[in-house]
Formats: sequence, structure tokens, C-alpha cells
Amino acid sequence: MNRSILRLAIPNIISNITVPLLGMVDIYIVGHLDSEDYIGAIALATMIFNFIYWSFSFLRMGTSGFTAQAYGAENYKEQMTILMRSLIVAMSAGALIILLQYFIAAIGLYFLDAGLSVKTHAREYFFIYIWAAPAILGMYAFNGWYVGMQNAKVPMVIAIGINIVNITLSFIFVYGLGMKINGVALASVCAQYSGFISSIIIWNLKFGRLKEYIDTVTLKNLRSYIPFFKVNSDIFIRTMALVAVTTFFMSASAKEGSEILAVNALLMQMFILFSYMMDGFAYAAEALTGRFIGANKNSELKLLVRKLFMWGGGIACLFTIIYALYLTPILRILTDKESIITLSEQYHFWVGLIPIAGFSAFLWDGIFVGATASREMRNSMLIAVCSFFLIYLVFYNFSANNILWFAFIMYLVLRGIVQSFMAPSILNYSR
Repeated sequence: MNRSILRLAIPNIISNITVPLLGMVDIYIVGHLDSEDYIGAIALATMIFNFIYWSFSFLRMGTSGFTAQAYGAENYKEQMTILMRSLIVAMSAGALIILLQYFIAAIGLYFLDAGLSVKTHAREYFFIYIWAAPAILGMYAFNGWYVGMQNAKVPMVIAIGINIVNITLSFIFVYGLGMKINGVALASVCAQYSGFISSIIIWNLKFGRLKEYIDTVTLKNLRSYIPFFKVNSDIFIRTMALVAVTTFFMSASAKEGSEILAVNALLMQMFILFSYMMDGFAYAAEALTGRFIGANKNSELKLLVRKLFMWGGGIACLFTIIYALYLTPILRILTDKESIITLSEQYHFWVGLIPIAGFSAFLWDGIFVGATASREMRNSMLIAVCSFFLIYLVFYNFSANNILWFAFIMYLVLRGIVQSFMAPSILNYSR
């Protein structure tokens, strides 16, 4: 079982770790420009894009769970139907996002409280990066399908390629052509389309034989989309609740001033780095949980859960030690603004709690996705989110930013606790 977990987890970790590293490179690039406002602008624009793209994360999670169960049942027709259905939804949604870009920007920047300079730079970044929407959503569909098919290597190769292109072009556009934040955005657009085109080419090379199982009649039948959207509507609500927390976190940070916004934007990179590491094991959980449920192997499913939590606990302890000993050196890599680094050290304690507080929630999410237990995942998230806002509103007057971090840590803890209480119904599931 350990070998099966690592066979899927390690490539996914390599894929995922490139994402926060890329975010750190973007922060590094703008963090060494002539104003700290660029850091805040990246943070604000990222919040808007998180809201957009996380809204469609069901394209990856729902696709992964359904595909894994079809893989376990050896249903080739269903495997292809799931992929084509996801791509149709992805392309349609991507086109709609581009059409509504001015409305989205106006609403997003209206509700985010920041200085004029920060908002101006965020707007510049937004109107360039928005054109990557079809490519990003298309890769959500492909990556979910690959994970469900127990293939983690293809997403890994594509993710590495995307990030090499992105980082290279960012340095060329920003330092070579002097494009500043616009260069960072344009590099990201080019990289996303290179990844999407690569996904199509690799799929044709490795899985082209499955084309004969494409059922156009089923794809044209709108009723066949009902199970897909029923599960994914729960995932959508769950994701919107998650986005509400992260968006409010940065919005509340902005209200405390540009320095606190920059500090929290930097410190949240530590959460993102850990989350993408844990998501590697969560993706393995998705693939193997769906496979065992599809094949009706409950004993293997229970063994999988035990092994996953052994690995997750070990990774959480490792990150706790790293953050305890090396947080300041990491921050010095991301920015040369000494005032920001000094202020960040006041919140070192909260960053150290992130791994232990959060690892359980990530693993349960993967298990629930693989089981297509969307209702349970939705309910656990709603309970945790309510606790976050309640804690912040009740204790806000004590120390605003410390209370914000305390509420965030408790939100992570409660997600894992509530999911563990819901888990027995998932582990005893059988077809």
C-alpha cells in the first residue's frame, strides 16, 4: 500500500510544489522592484483569480473521483465520457470568464480594500492574466482525469514544463524588457497555454486508443450531466466557502495597512507551500479511494486511510521543524524589505502551527473526493468556515492580526475534526 501511495503522491508533490515555488518567484521578482505595493497587488489579484478558478475546482476534483471509480470498474466508455464532459464545461466556462472580465474586475476590486497604487497594479495584472482562463480550466479537467486514471507522471511533466516557461519568461519580460508586473502576468498566460497544448498532445500519444469509446449521443444528452453537476454543486459550495476564508483573510489584512497586507501575503506562502505538499498525498487518496470503491475493495480502503495518516503526520512534523528554524531565512529570499521581515517575525508562532493544524483536513478531502462524498465534504467545510468568522468577529478588538491568524488556525483544525467524525460512513461504503 505504501508503494501505491508514493507512486501517486511523489509525482503529484513534484507537480504541486512547482506551483507555490512559482508564486514565490513572482513574489521574489516584484518584491525586488521599486515599491512594496507590487507585493500587495499580486496578493489582491491572486485573491480574485482564486475566487474565479477555485469556483471551478470541481472540474478537477469531480473528474478525479468519477474517473477513479470508472477505472476501478474498468469502464472505458465512462472514462471517456467523464473527460469529454469536463472539457466541454471547462471551455464554455473559460470563454464566459473572458466575456465577463470587466464586470469581474469591477466587483472584485470594489470589495477589496487597498490603496490606489495597489489597486492600479492589481488591475494591470488582472486584465492580462484573465486570458489564460480557458487553458487553466482545461488543465483542471485533464489533471483530474489523469489522477483518476492512476497516472500522476503526465501532470508532473506538464506542471514542470509550465513553470519552467513561466519563470523564464517572467525574468525576460520583467528584467529584460522592463515590463514590471505586466511581464509577470504575460509570462503566466504564455505558460498556461503551453501546458494546455502539451496536455492535448500527450493525451493523444498515451490515450488516443480510447477515442473509440467516445459516446457523442451521451455527451449531447443534457440529463447525463445531472450526476456530474449534482456532486460538483456540493464541491462548488465547499470551494466557495474556502474562498470566502482566504479572500476575507487578505481583505482584512489590507484594512490593517499595506505593511500588514505584505506581511500576510508573504506568510501565506508558507501555508500554500505546505498545502501543495499535502495535496500530493490528497491526490493519491483521491485516485486510490475511487479505485477501491469502484472495485468494491473496502478492506484495502481502510488500510489506505491508515497509511495516509502515517505519511501525513510525518510530513506535518517535518514542516513544523522547518518553519520553526528557518522561517526568517525563507522570508529573506522572498523580499529584501527589512521592515516587512521584522514585522513578519511577530507572527512566526502562527505559521509554525499550520502543518499540524491542517494536515488532517487535506487528507480527508482527498478521501472524500475519491468517494464522491461531496455532501459530507461540503458540510464539514461550512462548519469550519462559520467557526472562522465567529472567532474573528467575537475577538477582533483584542489584536486584529493575531486574531485573524488564530481564527485561520482553528478553521483548519475544525475541518479535520468534523471530517473524521463523518468518515465512518465513507469507509464502510460499498457498491
